[in-house]
Amino acid sequence: MAEVVGRGGALVLSGAGLSTDSGIPDYRGPQGSLRRHTPMTYQAFTGASEDGPTARQRYWARSHVGWRVIARSRPNEGHRAVAALEALGLVRGTITQNVDGLHQAGGARDVVELHGSLDRVVCLSCRDVSPRERLDRRLREANPGFAPEPPAGEVNPDGDVDLPEAAVGRFVVVPCERCGAGPLKPDVVFFGETVPRARVDDCFARVDAARSLVVLGSSLTVMSGYRFVLHARRAGIPVAVLTQGPSRADATATLRLDAPLTPVLTSLVTRLG
Repeated sequence: MAEVVGRGGALVLSGAGLSTDSGIPDYRGPQGSLRRHTPMTYQAFTGASEDGPTARQRYWARSHVGWRVIARSRPNEGHRAVAALEALGLVRGTITQNVDGLHQAGGARDVVELHGSLDRVVCLSCRDVSPRERLDRRLREANPGFAPEPPAGEVNPDGDVDLPEAAVGRFVVVPCERCGAGPLKPDVVFFGETVPRARVDDCFARVDAARSLVVLGSSLTVMSGYRFVLHARRAGIPVAVLTQGPSRADATATLRLDAPLTPVLTSLVTRLG
């Protein structure tokens, strides 16, 4: 890994495995949450409910609780190591599949949030984008006394938590402040939703300009991130993969390490700094 990154010009592609040491479980690794959790899909979020709470009501009730945990999370030494490698001029930027904002909180400057960020909210009617903190205050006002705490370790990478159906059914969802309609949606790409074309094109251009692609904490199961590995491979750009558990690029990566991320990355900074 030191040889690949030490050449400079590395582009990082990060996944949920980089944030596990910040207390946010990943989807498919050793702490993977897909075993107990089905992420919200765009189709369900925008659809109608035939019986019981709507998918939007369920999402916002659960996310209202889980987002507080995400917002309290702090970058770990792995995030800070990526920022340090960027400051050293060895990493030219990061494409992250994560929506937790921890790369930026850890000091990274050039970050593309491929799947958006939980810190922002977008109105699907007027497209107004607003801070999540403002929505959180409005939801607190609309739901006095609604403050269940999620069980330890039950917050998922998308900020979702499991709550009793009775609590979900009482949750009041608020409209957009700007247009009075909505619905409001976190400014993230749900499963089944398409990443904006301009953002994808920007990422492809970044891969083309890189001397190597370094994958951190991603199984690459979802094509949204894996396509950049395929693009790098077609362009003859070396691909290094550091993640725990199997990845989709195991058979073709130039370098493959199955190890905890934080100690490897901090050691890399020490060696190259």
